[in-house]
Amino acid sequence: MARRSTTVRTIYAAMAGNCLVAVTKFLAGAWTGGSAMTAEGVHSLVDTGNQLLLLYGLRRAKRRPTPERPLGHGRELYFWSFIVALLIFSLGAGVAALEGIFHILNPRSIEDAYVNYIVLGVALLFEGASWWIAVRSVGELKGEEGYFEAFQRSRDPPSFMVLFEDSAALIGIFIAFIGTWASATLGLPILDGVASILIAIVLATVAVILATETKSLLIGEPALPEVEASIKRLAAANPSIRQVNGVITVHLAPDQIMAALSLEFDDDLTTSAIEEKVEQLEERVRAAHAEVVALFIKPQKPGRFREVRRWRFGLPKQA
Repeated sequence: MARRSTTVRTIYAAMAGNCLVAVTKFLAGAWTGGSAMTAEGVHSLVDTGNQLLLLYGLRRAKRRPTPERPLGHGRELYFWSFIVALLIFSLGAGVAALEGIFHILNPRSIEDAYVNYIVLGVALLFEGASWWIAVRSVGELKGEEGYFEAFQRSRDPPSFMVLFEDSAALIGIFIAFIGTWASATLGLPILDGVASILIAIVLATVAVILATETKSLLIGEPALPEVEASIKRLAAANPSIRQVNGVITVHLAPDQIMAALSLEFDDDLTTSAIEEKVEQLEERVRAAHAEVVALFIKPQKPGRFREVRRWRFGLPKQA
């Protein structure tokens, strides 16, 4: 719950920063005729809409299970995160690229370039503050891992999406500044259009990275190896369980996991005794991992488990 509140605060901070600079970027772009500035305005506007979608996804994911959705609505967060990645690519990168191409085909000199410099300086302050909040938020979640490694292991895309978006925004600001300066100083308005295309490339790169990861989560990713190992240890600690054949897990949301355990119980246990052991194990697992919202335990012989595993995953017989 603390992690979710940290993510929400980060999203609100990013949204506030983007709202404050989007309008000023558009006004500056219209005033000066700067292509890169207009592209940055589109960038900030898209980011603002993206943060609204992430907040909507977080709210929808918290809904309780229903008979129609027995495993809950947690994956709505992954769906809306994937939509955000698509919007960054289609609207952010697409419009920036078109703006740059049109400006290269019909060059227009930048007027009153100092207006762009002022707006970009203000945008740098707001985006920088939002970026620093996102860095601190992610730093609390990643532990000793590197940022990109933590992103790949994370099952909570919104916490990292804001950091990626803000990083792309800062890079875009620097590109827009260089494009404006080069265009005005060298008298080559075409360079302003080139800057817009470079901004589009930055946004497209970020969008592809985010879309790849969120698509994987949407399809279904297992719990982290340490979580699966902990669940198996809890099961193996029960003397009535002869062998833990394996565990299959999948994330329904960042803080929701479904797990299926295959266990071999002692042959002398009665049906009622097995039911009692299953209930005890369920309580132990949920006490240790509150994120396990659905736990299914199947008494099964090891040979049968391996046979089913080979069939499901197309593994050779020796696997």
